[in-house]
Amino acid sequence: MTGAGAGLATGDLGDGRYRNPVLAADWSDPDVVRVGEDYHLTASSFGRAPGLPLLHSRDLVNWTLVGHALERLEPAAAFTAPRHDRGVWAPSFRHHDGRFWIFWGDPDHGVFQVNAPSVRGPWTAPHLVKAGRGLIDACPLWDEESGEAHLVHGWAKSRAGFNNRLTGHRMSPDGTKVLDEGRVLVDADRLPGWFTLEGPKLYRHDGWYWIFAPAGGVATGWQGAFRSRSFFGPYEERIVLAQGDTDVNGPHQGGWVRTQRGEDWFLHFQQSGAHGRLVHLQPMRWDADGWPVLGDAGAPVRVHRKPDLPEQPAARPAVDDTFPGGRFGRQWQWTANPLAGWASQHTGDGLRLDCVRSDRLDDLRGAPHVLTQRLPAGAVVVEVGLRLGSAAPGARAGLVVLGDAYAWIGLERAPDGTARLVHRFAPANADRERDAARSRPLTGDRVLLRIEVTADARCRFSYEASGAASGPGHGHDGGPFPLGPEFAATPWRWVGALLGLFAGAPEGAGHAGTAVFSDFRVTAA
Repeated sequence: MTGAGAGLATGDLGDGRYRNPVLAADWSDPDVVRVGEDYHLTASSFGRAPGLPLLHSRDLVNWTLVGHALERLEPAAAFTAPRHDRGVWAPSFRHHDGRFWIFWGDPDHGVFQVNAPSVRGPWTAPHLVKAGRGLIDACPLWDEESGEAHLVHGWAKSRAGFNNRLTGHRMSPDGTKVLDEGRVLVDADRLPGWFTLEGPKLYRHDGWYWIFAPAGGVATGWQGAFRSRSFFGPYEERIVLAQGDTDVNGPHQGGWVRTQRGEDWFLHFQQSGAHGRLVHLQPMRWDADGWPVLGDAGAPVRVHRKPDLPEQPAARPAVDDTFPGGRFGRQWQWTANPLAGWASQHTGDGLRLDCVRSDRLDDLRGAPHVLTQRLPAGAVVVEVGLRLGSAAPGARAGLVVLGDAYAWIGLERAPDGTARLVHRFAPANADRERDAARSRPLTGDRVLLRIEVTADARCRFSYEASGAASGPGHGHDGGPFPLGPEFAATPWRWVGALLGLFAGAPEGAGHAGTAVFSDFRVTAA
């Protein structure tokens, strides 16, 4: 059973208004599509599996996570180990010919797409539309006026050697291939002041081809709009959303949607440190010259009236989990393509993870068997129960805040067979973790792990255990007992910090046993 998290805020203020962000976690590079009265959103998932999250709303403010469109990343051999900054970059979401379509660029392999008759699937296997390095942020357009299909994408300088331009192709109507070598639609090197143009979303409106595309970098940039009477240009440009005097830095990269009642809205992200890219909702209108105006005259809004849509109950994507039957909720993703047996179903409750034998136990950033979910923004308390069911010396399991630097708290089986409470961390520039506190013995093998996270992502670790030999200054069981110094969570290069559960054991022969996690909870602090 999963839940949204006790007391965690939603964007819905309950009085006909909403407050940004409407999705207060790392739903990076969002795109949105409406079909009937339903709104569907997807986001970048990079190297985690399953990928391409699928969110649903009926009012653009209250969202739930209903699944994923990508069970495993392809090519599979490239994602047997964590690739935190690779994989699925900036997907686009469309509905055409009775099917849902998601296109994305993998910077190392090319442009892929999946499609399905329903958001809940079944989704096709990934299909490579255009092979090549550096191809990112792909978006299709099926032009109802001309009957033609098109594709636009950006470029990653790290792979292609250049960026700041958008390339367009004619595409086969079935979305399986491009039909030409492509032409540059917008070269932002020729636009004074423009840099890092990327993330294009392609539309047809009012007789124009429109490309909504951000520039200026994720933390400091802006949202641009480009229009042309011809798909291949020339395009004229305008900045349509920028920070201005607000506290919403780098407001850009997202998607435009028109409601069934004719209102226009734009969903985009804001880079927010360790919490990653939070999703904002902006009102949108068209000026007398036919250009879009986002937010409040081009500046982001923090509080605004909700879209003119039927009232919905307050909701946010699930974070809590009781792991019924050993199954984990939709919010969880592995840090690489999973192998069978990492998690096993059973008749009771609790997540049973194998203590996977590995030579990477001293650096969880390289471990593929870490089960993760997004770190919610705001001050929260994270708790989970843990029982270490492995007798293998060196076996360990715990709760981790995972980023470019990371820290975890959990249990480890000592050579004498006792379970010890441990707290370890790894700085961003280190190739292995180190102790953050002295280990403490337990008389049993069960513990409640806790992390208190402040609004600016500083983490304090503690535990409770009926089997604790003693806490600092305590001669009795119980707790909570603090453990180690404060840890400042950090993001990855493109990804916010993650909450994770893991179990592992040193290399060796034979099955190393399991760890069981129970009642994962995130509550407002």
